[in-house]
Amino acid sequence: MRVFSSIDELRHTLDALRRQGRTVGLVPTMGYLHAGHMKLVARARAENDIVVVSIFVNPLQFGPAEDLSKYPRDLERDAAMLKQAGVNFLFSPGVEDMYPRPMQTVVDLPDLGGELEGAVRPGHFAGVATVVTKLFNIVQPQTAYFGEKDYQQVVIIKRMVEDLAVPVRVISVPTVRDSDGLALSSRNVYLSPDERRAAVIVPQTLDEAERLVGEGLTNAEELEAKLTAFIEREPLAKPEVVAVRDAETLAPVASVEQPIVVALFVRIGTTRLLDNKVIRSWAGGDNNVIRDNKVTRDNRIAGQPGKRVTK
Repeated sequence: MRVFSSIDELRHTLDALRRQGRTVGLVPTMGYLHAGHMKLVARARAENDIVVVSIFVNPLQFGPAEDLSKYPRDLERDAAMLKQAGVNFLFSPGVEDMYPRPMQTVVDLPDLGGELEGAVRPGHFAGVATVVTKLFNIVQPQTAYFGEKDYQQVVIIKRMVEDLAVPVRVISVPTVRDSDGLALSSRNVYLSPDERRAAVIVPQTLDEAERLVGEGLTNAEELEAKLTAFIEREPLAKPEVVAVRDAETLAPVASVEQPIVVALFVRIGTTRLLDNKVIRSWAGGDNNVIRDNKVTRDNRIAGQPGKRVTK
């Protein structure tokens, strides 16, 4: 595995391989890799001749109250994992490589990016969309791989690709979970042992949502209220957002009459955990409604950003 920090050197190497007809898959990450990331890598490895993994902790997606310096990092460990997994190239630029001068160009999806997590973290998704666009321009992959744990991010990137006619096929890969159901996340390392035990309330709430809908509850506001109360049974859990949305557009819904996504942002101690589940009300079947590079064209968001919970 070769490691690059220079944009020009990586581009030159990949240009030569593309001229030979080799296909390129990209897995963008912020590092501190876990089994969820490695599932993305395995999918990319199976579907492409060349796999590029980027590790870049992107300052543009951190707000002023968020401590960028404390985001977990271990490049040596990550590189060893990627080498063992058969990755061809690791792209690990510094901030000075990606942003040699202050950015004047920003990619923003204000409707989709201002809802849910974007309502809690203003500007976050503009930072995500901007860095992903830049990575797509640098690597020029045929395919790129993202985890469905960050459901809103996947919807935004697919809409961005569609809107800007970016020639990249975006593949979403199901969430990888621990044995007790907690979604794997680099931020889980922040949880103390007691907080880690309490965190299981998050996937349990998603299971509760599926149970309630299966029993016939279709009123979205009532469902949000019941799920909020369910989370609050755990003393260490503070629900920030409990939202029932249209699974394709993220638009608010009054009733569960189409596939929905239940999106949760729950604070355990100082750590915010994100998770989601796509639920079909009565028809059952395939819950994976995020299709490769397919998002409905009318993504205008109306109404309130789900149930915000304040104390």
